[in-house]
Amino acid sequence: MTISEGQVEANGLTFGYLTEGEGPLALLLHGFPDTAWGWRHLIPELAGAGYRVVAPFLRGYAPTEVPSDGLYQSGAVASDAIALHEVLGGDGDAVIVGHDWGAIATYAAAGSAPERWAKVVVAAVPPLGTVANAFFSYDQLRKSWYMFFFQSPLADLAVPMDDLAFIDRLWADWSPGYDAAEDLAHVKDALRDPANLTAALGYYRATLGAGAKSPEYDAVEAAAALPLAQPTLYLHGVDDGCMGVELIDDSVRTALPHPDSRVELVADAGHFLQLEQPAVVNRLILDFLTP
Repeated sequence: MTISEGQVEANGLTFGYLTEGEGPLALLLHGFPDTAWGWRHLIPELAGAGYRVVAPFLRGYAPTEVPSDGLYQSGAVASDAIALHEVLGGDGDAVIVGHDWGAIATYAAAGSAPERWAKVVVAAVPPLGTVANAFFSYDQLRKSWYMFFFQSPLADLAVPMDDLAFIDRLWADWSPGYDAAEDLAHVKDALRDPANLTAALGYYRATLGAGAKSPEYDAVEAAAALPLAQPTLYLHGVDDGCMGVELIDDSVRTALPHPDSRVELVADAGHFLQLEQPAVVNRLILDFLTP
């Protein structure tokens, strides 16, 4: 088996995706600044374990379509995941895996449509009900400065300069010591067009600023803060330079009340832990999904 590419219509958009395998659906959602290729180590492992793996490029990330309504709130991204589950023929045996923005969408999709997902895996962004106080911490505010910078029109000028060198620096800060050359090539292919970069920044503007929002997604978005009913695996890199490991405390376990839920810290890994320590992360995920 090899990873192949495809397209599918869901929630009014044309999504590009990577896929491999046959069996119950495993939907993998990437984050920022990343692409579906960020799952390239996990896809064949899940396929070999008997899943039909689909890793879409999130809305606005080429080759996925840029939405004409400019909606990037987390409820819209989660609704994309639910729609993809539907059109791809998913059932109650499906699993969902999310990293970074994909994690936020996963919380909302799993919380609002629990009947669709048997198990949940999230990485690098703890349950949303546990992170509110993080933004009163100087250490985390220092790490999260970019979120506030993205609210400014200056970001539209600064981020694309020198072939998106800003993104190179984010990867270096968030996953220190990791050689991200292959990943950055994919990211730049996905975001080099100004419309795609505006889309990626739009996720932050919809969350913290004046970005477009629609009440049709409010209920799905609100579900992201609910404790997850499903067995859930939470993963976090010890050296994460984006979301500090100090955020992972007892409140994270409390927010994942199912007795089979787990919280695992991954040593020698930063924000992009699934790429930095693929063997470790793949084993944790496979052991959780296929005990």
